[in-house]
Amino acid sequence: MQIIETADAFKALIEDIKTTTPGYRDPLAFGIARVDLGQLNVEKSLQATYPLINWDENFGSAAIFIRALEEQGVKVDFTQSEVVCNINAEFLRACLAAFTPYSDEAHGAAHKNIQVVSALYAQIMSSGSLEGEFKVTFIFDDAAVESVEAAYLKLYALSQAKVGLREINLNGAFGALPNVAWSAGQPIELEYLREFEIELKLANEYPHIDFVDKFPRFLQHIIPADNTRILDTSKVRFGAQLAAGTTVMPGASYINFNAGTTGSVMVEGRISSSAIVGDGSDVGGGASILGVLSGTDGNPISVGKNCLLGANSTCGIPLGDGCIIDAGIAILEGTKVSIYPEELKKLMEVNTNMNMQGEIFKGKQLAGLYGVHYRQNSMTGEVTASRSTREIKLNADLH
Repeated sequence: MQIIETADAFKALIEDIKTTTPGYRDPLAFGIARVDLGQLNVEKSLQATYPLINWDENFGSAAIFIRALEEQGVKVDFTQSEVVCNINAEFLRACLAAFTPYSDEAHGAAHKNIQVVSALYAQIMSSGSLEGEFKVTFIFDDAAVESVEAAYLKLYALSQAKVGLREINLNGAFGALPNVAWSAGQPIELEYLREFEIELKLANEYPHIDFVDKFPRFLQHIIPADNTRILDTSKVRFGAQLAAGTTVMPGASYINFNAGTTGSVMVEGRISSSAIVGDGSDVGGGASILGVLSGTDGNPISVGKNCLLGANSTCGIPLGDGCIIDAGIAILEGTKVSIYPEELKKLMEVNTNMNMQGEIFKGKQLAGLYGVHYRQNSMTGEVTASRSTREIKLNADLH
């Protein structure tokens, strides 16, 4: 690729790439990744680390990457939902030539893809061959995941809030990601450990294994907001999304992938995959929010703003703003809940779309209601619902 001197020439090049490349289309997402390869199977990807991901943005950079690949004899198949390609020094040189109008320090901060290419080129010039260690990934359709590289790109998009929770297709991720041993953030093939166990242990070189899983930990890849606290790295899985101000305490807390918070939340319990907790809410010690595989009939659970889940409680239905579940009780879709007439009237005042009669309801019927306080009578065991004392911020779409 020739050196591009001006911004206008760069724009003309982008237009040329898009109009002359057969089948060209902009990717939904793309990025350059450093890939950890297998210790036994050196062609097997174990982990992909992206210093920068692009999600529905920076299409000019994507076009340059695609042209640079073509010049190395690599044709991108635009009919595929995802494409992963090895990159080399020639690829990087071609990209730098095209990015010349924007490569000065003043523009560098605004064009992060240039920083990635420049930093990687400087690194390989000092250290040598790439040998498949670096790849560029394109996702053209939000389809089921097929590769480690695409799975990590989507998990980055979730954890960096480039996309909303439950908004992208993660089908296939479990099949694509290998189950590995993790040591100081690095993945190790279990087959390698088994094959060389004797030699490694006799040489006192057997690695310290932190955990075994398909997913790394959140903090291995993500830098949280300044006012976000995670007191134990094992408590948040990569692919979780933590809004600024979230605090994750040690002990019984846990946040799974494709789950998380939308504001300042205190987490001392478990937020299962697909569960979302709203701003100002408190997930008490040992409390559990069920995931779609945990008895919710596949219905993902959202907990509204300013809610309280008491210690060791279980939330199996969606909650609107200002709800309370008392400590130690489970509110599931099939739980029988009594609401006395005077409390039903109070609840209908803050849930104007609520049209219910009777005194006994299933938990599923109360899903999403605002301002509900769930209690259990210590004498009779009866589970009741009443108007909570918590502040409610009404949803304009519902009220």
